[in-house]
Amino acid sequence: MNDSTPLCVKKVLLVDDGNDSRLATKLFLSGSGYVVDSVGSAEEALAVFDPKIHDAVLTDNRMEGMTGAEMARTIKLRSPSTPVIMHTGLPPEDRSCLDVVVQKPVPLSEIKEALDKLLAAK
Repeated sequence: MNDSTPLCVKKVLLVDDGNDSRLATKLFLSGSGYVVDSVGSAEEALAVFDPKIHDAVLTDNRMEGMTGAEMARTIKLRSPSTPVIMHTGLPPEDRSCLDVVVQKPVPLSEIKEALDKLLAAK
């Protein structure tokens, strides 16, 4: 880390198979001070997720292959303290592996507020 990198920068892993939604969310969060890694599937997310790097995971639920809820269960097994936020139009019935569910459509500012609140406590 160099001297110009703030110590409080938080890194989010964004998982969404919708390219437009993923890009819009990444641009919004990046402009709000977050560093964002983004991937298009739950399988990709599990391949790159590292609790030493990622402070939180933001995911859609309905995706090709593994759902966001299934991925969240695996994330929580690897790192129980990593917050997982789901931003979806179709939330799962079992939300036990999720810290927050933000149901679409909502302003992206609500996702940022949820991230801010969860990461302030971490």
